[in-house]
Amino acid sequence: MSANTTPFKHVSYLWDDEKAAALAGDEVALLIYRSNLLGADLRLTNYGGGNTSCKATAKDPLTGQDVEVMWIKGSGGDIGTLKKSGLAALYVDRLRSLTNVYRGIDYEDEMVELFNHSIFDLASKAPSIDTPLHGFLPFKHIDHLHPDAAIAIAAAKDGEQITKELFGGTIGWVGWQRPGFDLGLQLKQCLDNNPGIRGIMLGSHGLFTWGDTAYESYINTLEVIEQCAEYLEQNYGKKAPVFGGQKLESATEADRKKQAVALAPVLRGFCSSNTKMIGHFTDDARVLEYINSNDLERLAPMGTSCPDHFLRTKISPLVLELDAAEDLADVAAIKAKLSPAFEAYRAMYGEYYNTCKHANSPAIRDANPVVILYPGIGMFTFAKDKQTARVAAEFYINAINVMKGAEAISEYTSLPRQEAFDIEYWLLEEAKLQRMPKPKALSGRVALITGSAGGIGKAIAKKFVEEGAVVVLNDMNAERLAGAGDEFKAKFGKDSYTTTLLDVTKQEQIDSAFADATLAFGGVDLIVNNAGLSISKTIEGHQEKDWDILYDVLVKGQFFVTQAAVAIMKKQDNGGDIINIVSKNALVSGPNNAGYGSAKAAQLHLSRLNAAELGPDKIRVNVVNPDAVISDSNIWAGGWAEGRAKAYGISVEELPAYYAKRTLLNEAILPDDIANACFAFVGGLLSKSTGNVLNVDGGVAAGFVR
Repeated sequence: MSANTTPFKHVSYLWDDEKAAALAGDEVALLIYRSNLLGADLRLTNYGGGNTSCKATAKDPLTGQDVEVMWIKGSGGDIGTLKKSGLAALYVDRLRSLTNVYRGIDYEDEMVELFNHSIFDLASKAPSIDTPLHGFLPFKHIDHLHPDAAIAIAAAKDGEQITKELFGGTIGWVGWQRPGFDLGLQLKQCLDNNPGIRGIMLGSHGLFTWGDTAYESYINTLEVIEQCAEYLEQNYGKKAPVFGGQKLESATEADRKKQAVALAPVLRGFCSSNTKMIGHFTDDARVLEYINSNDLERLAPMGTSCPDHFLRTKISPLVLELDAAEDLADVAAIKAKLSPAFEAYRAMYGEYYNTCKHANSPAIRDANPVVILYPGIGMFTFAKDKQTARVAAEFYINAINVMKGAEAISEYTSLPRQEAFDIEYWLLEEAKLQRMPKPKALSGRVALITGSAGGIGKAIAKKFVEEGAVVVLNDMNAERLAGAGDEFKAKFGKDSYTTTLLDVTKQEQIDSAFADATLAFGGVDLIVNNAGLSISKTIEGHQEKDWDILYDVLVKGQFFVTQAAVAIMKKQDNGGDIINIVSKNALVSGPNNAGYGSAKAAQLHLSRLNAAELGPDKIRVNVVNPDAVISDSNIWAGGWAEGRAKAYGISVEELPAYYAKRTLLNEAILPDDIANACFAFVGGLLSKSTGNVLNVDGGVAAGFVR
């Protein structure tokens, strides 16, 4: 099928003849295969960016006649993970006949609803705004991508002339215009005026390439992007140093991480003034080259060019005026220094909105920055969830690549402010946002549950993720932790969690765990002190080591984890929640329980003390008292079960039934029951409660709080 001999250097050739041959005759399957290959190489397109299509013959379900159908990536999908369910399918003749009712560019948005009259497969995805761009071109297979190398040329001041010279007239040019029906007509006009071209460059936007087969389109796309990338490489540093040369040195990697950990919660607090945000940090070499350069001050305010970049990174980044070695220990002083910068950014964004808005524009959105650049250190991004924050960083790196290339061959140009606004506040884009699921109760919140690789801790972590939070999974057992991480990745995805080793008796591991949480998510909002162990012995049987380990884990561990969390919460200045998993034994006296029971009592009173102190900071401290949670719990290992069975004069096997029968409700208590209790405290309905104790024990009268 293929006979590729091109030695690609800047793109990945991934086509497998054997796999493609197995799909022969199924053009839609080949479209999906090609799309996934293109999406697997981020040098070709970014996450969720671009779209691909094919035109194939199918039987009309009503007439039984052969008709031409276009299959195209539907609205909001990603070609790298595209499946058939993510495609829209339209009758080609009906789509093209919409030109008969097109009233002109001022009315092109109304055409989107008319796409529905062209739908072939009623179960397919909603068509995207780019549908006519593919539909009006005659080619069987079409790729529309946003490769950095091509956009660098498309966003260059002399982009049209460079395109003509570089490709000898075999790539057409259509100047910047917002995607839509009219742009589709312009692509067709460009082809009509330049028969025989192999693709079209869209000014400041991206690239269209095509072929009569899936493979021909794939190889054509790779060859064009390869040629663009090679051209840029030959010109880097040729007319001037990259980004005007280096202005300052990066801090060492260790110092970059240290500064990021210290500053991220402060930035997150500023960025969360309207909506709670999740953070992402990167000190990628491409970022450092840009933020340490002489041209940063000139280029950063210009913003991005490609609409996909702009929509995810906002009109421009906030550049911090902080030295890379800035002393960040005095939080109040740093906040005072940064506050005017955030106020100025919000004012700039407000002016941009008010200057560019139309009578029917949606209301102004969050005026805080998405991208924050710290010269010498790295880039922070903040968004509603981890995936959006991470993708925003990836898109801004794409924008950096574009600026670097455009400056090397000409001069970088960004979208005019009005054009940018018309994309950001496009009514069709607003409608898409309104269709998105509403935020969950814990959206935008970061949770660290100690001992969360199993038992109660893992159940709480799962519950919190299901309710929208991101979690910091931790355990002192590396193997157990890795298993929990794999489980969360498979069930919730890579952006739902991070992992860190944590022994709560070791201050350096506590510090490291919170540093990991801050680098991963920007800070922390929810702490559940769950790590624990149990020792059941008579008074005579207790040894000093038993007493020490119980108090070190349960009491000191709870305190020092809380202490570390509070420091971050105060930096964020957005309140927080601390839940301490204590026990019925904090309230109930029983035999063979002096060390464990007294440590639990200390945990309970420590919780009350912390609640009293932290209330003015809107940090709430509450307690959940479980009892006899046997399922998947480490607490029953190490002789505890044997000790309790002996104390009650029964066998270990009889313990679960014994515990259930002694409760008022005659119920066994499961890890999920404790998770639900924790969520009750943090889910929003009890936001004005602190210093409280919630028993989850099936009803043990002796444990009633009184």
